[in-house]
Amino acid sequence: MSKVAIVILTWNGVEMLRTFLPSVLQYSEDEADIYVADNGSEDDTLQVLASDFPSVRTIQMEKNYGFAEGYNRALQQVEAEYVVLLNSDVEVTDHWLTPLIGFMDAHPEVAACQPKLRSCRNKNLFEYAGASGGFIDLYGYPFCRGRLFNTIEEDKSQYDYPQQVFWATGACLFIRLQDYREAGGLDGRFFAHMEEIDLCWRLNARGREVWCIPQSMVYHVGAATLKRENPRKTFLNFRNNLLMLYKNLPDNELHHVMWTRYFLDYLASFTFFLKGQFPNAKAVFQARKAYQQMRPDFFIDRNKNMLASVSKPALCRYPKSILWAYYAQFKHKFSAL
Repeated sequence: MSKVAIVILTWNGVEMLRTFLPSVLQYSEDEADIYVADNGSEDDTLQVLASDFPSVRTIQMEKNYGFAEGYNRALQQVEAEYVVLLNSDVEVTDHWLTPLIGFMDAHPEVAACQPKLRSCRNKNLFEYAGASGGFIDLYGYPFCRGRLFNTIEEDKSQYDYPQQVFWATGACLFIRLQDYREAGGLDGRFFAHMEEIDLCWRLNARGREVWCIPQSMVYHVGAATLKRENPRKTFLNFRNNLLMLYKNLPDNELHHVMWTRYFLDYLASFTFFLKGQFPNAKAVFQARKAYQQMRPDFFIDRNKNMLASVSKPALCRYPKSILWAYYAQFKHKFSAL
């Protein structure tokens, strides 16, 4: 069994592979097996992999299963102690794997970690989708060291210390394959967005830890599939966030949090409307409707998660509202919280 397997999921992303796969090969081949899992692409991905990247192992799937189920199916065909779920739009750096492997080897209580993510577009800035480790507030809103909502900090080494976090980014998720499987993997019903936070929540509740190791650094394009203002992304983010809360919140929080989110979600829809972003305003309504329709299907999962929980992952959950801190108290940096 290999020590590390890097698995890159792609769908019609041949140009991304041509751009970013060379850095993965250059800086990773000595330490890891490299796989590309093709999610039923209709472009020439498989031909390009065979001709231009013959050392890369390919996993073929017959259709697009989305990010979550695509990885679940791909990892059924991989055996390694550690796997890296790596987005196809990530540029890695020299020796990026070494600090992650070293930390995980030395800390068996840790299930998953991530490197520091900077933006490919502006390499002095943190990257939106992961920055220097993820957290979540009382009402389920995610944020990062280095990114609160759309305020993205310049990386001045202010977070260059290992930190236990609530969630690690799915753009570059380094995880023990055994933990991935025992926690149930990513939830394929999410399709995409919030699935890595849901997985990390389950890991935390089962007494396993998640960390950011900023001694490792990669660059991420971000929003390569769906732009942040895309209504489809708005729909998936709101729907999946509600499903995640229902699956994972303890009984003593569920009622209060979900009723508060009812009002906050419609406030978000109204805000989109005032900005003239009518498709996004509609997407929030559609997301709440979809959540209500899908919730019964998650009842068994919720019970399983409650029974499997051995600890309350309160350490890395912000115990207040990040909305209040950001918009009312003008705390726009993680260090101000």
